[in-house]
Amino acid sequence: MQETYTIAVDFDGTIVEDEYPGIGKPIIFAFETLKKLQEKGHRLILWTYRNGKALDDAIEFCKKHGVVFYAVNKSFPEEEFDPKYSRKINADYFIDDRNIGGLMGWGEIYQLLNSEPIQNVLGKKKKKSWFSF
Repeated sequence: MQETYTIAVDFDGTIVEDEYPGIGKPIIFAFETLKKLQEKGHRLILWTYRNGKALDDAIEFCKKHGVVFYAVNKSFPEEEFDPKYSRKINADYFIDDRNIGGLMGWGEIYQLLNSEPIQNVLGKKKKKSWFSF
């Protein structure tokens, strides 16, 4: 059985092109990959600078694209924010365009988190090869 993870995902520049406070176009394969990760049992947390209406708009945009997050800007849905404590999210992995080296492609992200090749996820037939991992 495959291990599952809690994954914190940024919004602007990661799921969509950065047009803050507006909402940019979806980044290629972002929503498809996020949906596949959820299907595999991973918990996704929306981890973003946004708040108020800008945050509500981002959440609604994701819902319209088929992604509902386990939690938003917190480690679990029931968590109450207390300014006495750090707002750091408890996650196994963080996906953010501000990583050192930038945001890798969503196909690469999927492959790092799962053993299944991305070609299978996107409905493409895997080419047979005499050499494989």
